Amino acid sequence: MEFPHLRTLMARLSFSFLLLHTTLFFSCIQSQSETFTVTNNVTDWLALLSFKDGITDNSLTELSSWNNSLHFCHWQGVTCGRRHQRVTALKLQQLKLKGTVSPYIGNLTFLRQLNLRSNTFHGEIPQEIGRLYRLQFLLMTENSFTGQIPSSLIHCADLRVIDLGFNNLVGRVPTELGSLSKLFHLSVGINNLTGTIPPSLGNLSSLNVLALLRNDFEGSIPDDLCRITALTFFQVSVNRLSGKLPSCLYNLSSIETIDVAENQFHGSLPPNIVFNLPNLQELFVGGNRFTGPIPNSFPNASSLVRLDLSSNNFTGGMPTNLGSLKDLVEINVGENQLGTGEPDDLSFLTSLINCTNLEKLAIVDNGFGGELPNSIGNLSTHLILFIMGGN
Repeated sequence: MEFPHLRTLMARLSFSFLLLHTTLFFSCIQSQSETFTVTNNVTDWLALLSFKDGITDNSLTELSSWNNSLHFCHWQGVTCGRRHQRVTALKLQQLKLKGTVSPYIGNLTFLRQLNLRSNTFHGEIPQEIGRLYRLQFLLMTENSFTGQIPSSLIHCADLRVIDLGFNNLVGRVPTELGSLSKLFHLSVGINNLTGTIPPSLGNLSSLNVLALLRNDFEGSIPDDLCRITALTFFQVSVNRLSGKLPSCLYNLSSIETIDVAENQFHGSLPPNIVFNLPNLQELFVGGNRFTGPIPNSFPNASSLVRLDLSSNNFTGGMPTNLGSLKDLVEINVGENQLGTGEPDDLSFLTSLINCTNLEKLAIVDNGFGGELPNSIGNLSTHLILFIMGGN
């Protein structure tokens, strides 16, 4: 036997219960947020609570202040704007936090800085971060994030810094990142990224730092990157990149560090390699397949501090004019074919006595002949490493 009136009564009771539950829930929110100056603050409060729920282990109890006795603007690591009392920064770096990042973080729409570096967050970086259209600094380095770099970051047009290094990210670098015109720091090194370096990154005219080291990138370095005239730090070491280095790379006058070590690049270094690099401090090309002589033009890079040409196929002896590099701290030309077996092979060492800051000198496995000159007793008093075996 059916009881239609009973079903109607039960439905009404269920709806009434739901209405009562909802009313109590929002009454609770109102009671907990009596000091909130703007209704929208509730959105930020709930987003922060959701973020806290994603943390599975907090042995340092650094988030103990995240409770109802304090306005969330006074919680550890939370910064709010004075006018609207909305969250503008979340700085939780180096707190040994474990867990995942809640997608509700995308509701913190006034957020300008998100700093979670040096923790143990895992899981994917939520695509909802793309809703943070005011975001300027995204710092998530030194965690255990997996998945891909969110393509939704294209919507964060105000981004200045993206630092996602030291994680377990996979996939390609989104070509869309090339539209972030205000970006001046892009670091995705030490991940498991694949594919090629997007030519679209050449559109980042304000970029100072491009760090792509220790991934699985292949292909060549796009010539488009030479359009980044503000670039000071360029690092693509320990990948599977190949081909010749773009000649235009040697015309980036602002560059201070070029690190292309441990790849499969070939060709020779141009004789005038440093003529247009007055600010060059570090050049790392070791672990490739370069051939030909070492250019005599290096003394023109008067600010050079570190020079690593090791593990290539350079020939033709060592330049004897490196002594003018007063700031030189490290020279590594080991594992090449620079020696001829002649008595004067090591005469270049005499010029290095003028490098008074020299700390490391490696000429191992080159087939150098002759005798060590007496002048080595006058090498830098800062010298702590001198490797010359295999000659």
